[in-house]
Amino acid sequence: MINKIDETRKNFDDDLLKINNLSSLEDLRIKYLSRKGTVSQLFESLKDVPKEEKPKVGQALNKLKIHTQSKFDEMQEKLKENNSASEKFLDLSLPGRLHTIGSKHILTQTLDEIKNIFRGLGFSVHEGPELESDYNNFEALNFAPDHPARDMQDTFFVTEKFLLRTHTSPVQVRLMTEKKPPLRAIMPGKVFRNEAISAKSYCLFHQVEGLYVDTDVTFAELKGTLVAFAKQFYGQDVKYRFRASFFPFTEPSAEMDVWWQPKGKSGRWLEVLGCGMVDPNVLRNVGIDPEKYTGYAFGMGVERTAMLKYGIGDIRILFDNDKRFLTQF
Repeated sequence: MINKIDETRKNFDDDLLKINNLSSLEDLRIKYLSRKGTVSQLFESLKDVPKEEKPKVGQALNKLKIHTQSKFDEMQEKLKENNSASEKFLDLSLPGRLHTIGSKHILTQTLDEIKNIFRGLGFSVHEGPELESDYNNFEALNFAPDHPARDMQDTFFVTEKFLLRTHTSPVQVRLMTEKKPPLRAIMPGKVFRNEAISAKSYCLFHQVEGLYVDTDVTFAELKGTLVAFAKQFYGQDVKYRFRASFFPFTEPSAEMDVWWQPKGKSGRWLEVLGCGMVDPNVLRNVGIDPEKYTGYAFGMGVERTAMLKYGIGDIRILFDNDKRFLTQF
């Protein structure tokens, strides 16, 4: 029996030298120190030892148990310390982890670019409330209560006299009412129209409108301003044209188109903005003498402008908050 005890101790020590991780150490514990391990089996065999030898064998078994358990505990502590040191180790030669930084939405980028161009052309920036009166949104801009042009804009009415603005033109009304000419400003902001949502239209979108009122303002100045904008925004080689159009608050009125030709596809003219000379009735409604002052106004949709510049085919994707799309810009 003593020989078995000595042999077990030697085998344990030899196996312990081969241990290099906590997993293999657990296997060693199961083999020697578990309830069915080698050491426990030796203690079970003690009952078969002759009575006169039991004290000596029992003492040897206790020494074996103490030895194996202490060696096991030492190795376990050593491996845990090594693992902890490994986890805390910082390799300074590794490249740093870059923090992902959010970016501006493509509409905000487009709007900022538009505003910066017009600031460079001498325009200030003015904003106004999204909840507007029927008077500022329609009547002051030459929309009579029964004017058929009201049907051009499907409106979200909050009350009979208040609505979600259908364009940023009410800011022009507020500006002309509060300040005297000369006035040169753009009005960016959100607008709302009760339209069916599709690839080309949405119930919410953004506009930038512009206004210049002074003495002797001409249509030629309007065209020069818009051509300067188009060349800065779309590039110096942009193709453009003006077409006669109709708006209740300008006379004469026009629309500006630019030539759009995707790679590998046939090109076509796309409308980018509407414009015209401020109707004398609008000037009268805000207390400006149309005999002394003239002015021009223009307006463009930010979504359409962004879609045209960046080749985006569906307006809905601008509002989907899809990270795969947004990270491209």
